[in-house]
Formats: sequence, structure tokens, C-alpha cells
Amino acid sequence: MSFWSKLTRHESLFSRMAGQNDADLDLAMQSGSLTPEDYRAGVLSCSICTDPDQCEAGLDRGDHAIPGFCRNRKIIERLAGSTP
Repeated sequence: MSFWSKLTRHESLFSRMAGQNDADLDLAMQSGSLTPEDYRAGVLSCSICTDPDQCEAGLDRGDHAIPGFCRNRKIIERLAGSTP
């Protein structure tokens, strides 16, 4: 997989995981709750995930639980209002 394909895949996984857990990344960036730098950092963090296939399978099943191994768990929970 090329570098750009990998980033595209992980950008999609990050966005899907956030959306499936009531965190709208686009709205968060528009409101200033998420900076473009933080968004890019989230995509890069996702790109070094140890199990993207398991993440993708859970998203495809419609699982709403964020996997314990998710490197973006805290930011998604914060943006969803689950944590202070």
C-alpha cells in the first residue's frame, strides 16, 4: 500500500470512528474545537494503529464502542462530549 493510500484509509477510519460515536470532525473544525493540526495529528496517529483491519470490521458491523486500542479514543470522546 502506498503512503498516500495508507493515509487516505486512515483518514477514513478516523472520520468513520468519530462519526459513529457522535463526534463530527468537520463541525468541530468549523467551531474551533479541533484545529487542522489536531486533525492531521489524529490521522497520522491512526496511521500507526496496530490493527486497522479490526477497526474497519467493527465500523462495518456498526459497532459504536471505540476499541481499547484506538489511538484517537480521547479526542473522539472529547468531541462527542463524553469526557470533559
